[in-house]
Amino acid sequence: MNGSLPGEILLVGDDRLHVVEEGTGTPPVLLTSGLGGAWFDWNAVAELLRERHRVIAFDRPGLGGSPPTGHRPGGLCAEADRLAALARRTGEAVIVVAHSLAGFHAEAFARRYPLLVEGLVLVDPSAEQQSPPHARRLSRLAPAAGLAGHAIGMTGLARFAGPRIRGAVMRRIAERGDVAPPELSRAVYGRAHVLGTLLAENAAYRQLAADLLSLRESAPFPEVPLCVITALGDVRGDGREWRRAHADIAALSPYGRQIVLPHTGHLVQIDRPEVVAEAVDRL
Repeated sequence: MNGSLPGEILLVGDDRLHVVEEGTGTPPVLLTSGLGGAWFDWNAVAELLRERHRVIAFDRPGLGGSPPTGHRPGGLCAEADRLAALARRTGEAVIVVAHSLAGFHAEAFARRYPLLVEGLVLVDPSAEQQSPPHARRLSRLAPAAGLAGHAIGMTGLARFAGPRIRGAVMRRIAERGDVAPPELSRAVYGRAHVLGTLLAENAAYRQLAADLLSLRESAPFPEVPLCVITALGDVRGDGREWRRAHADIAALSPYGRQIVLPHTGHLVQIDRPEVVAEAVDRL
């Protein structure tokens, strides 16, 4: 499938990743997706930034156009290391734009590799104020969840159901619907290992959150520009807790700020790409 996709497969660290680069200019911008996301979810943002920045979108192993690995999804430090390896390829400090779950990865990267960070834009990032219960126990389910997803996919169900599930989810939570052409969605979400990777990452979520809370106690957040974008359009209730949790993240940096979007849903990079691009430009 990779021959028909934009970008290329590169060896980054120990894994082969699908990487799409466009544009020129500094600082470079790394775009990293949330749970189950793919590079094309960032296309509108990349289009707005590529005249001023070198824009790099990538897929974690087993997602998007990246081939799977023979091991479970990386833990928090492994994901931070992956961002560091991508940053080193550019030869410069980078701006990381991270959505949802990838906000954990981006913050860990900033704490572990402060000299590689020019700034962060966290797009409706995951947020946990205390260690989720049973985190380690649930994380042990990640390999089994991945195998289960792969097994389901091998029956042909993923090829049939994966793109339909993606389409249904996008129609529900994205105002613009699915930005991927149907044939591309089928090519990506119809693969057995994508479903397996998604389930494994979901099972590891609580452990990632717990590990980030531990890292906050041992590694300071660097004094770099930080923007947290808060989407309230699909939050239950009045959104006060979600807004407050994101305000706390923005306060990690003396140069932190928060953008609140009262009527925009979780997929800000699809529905309001101009907000994300402007946040990058204002860092």
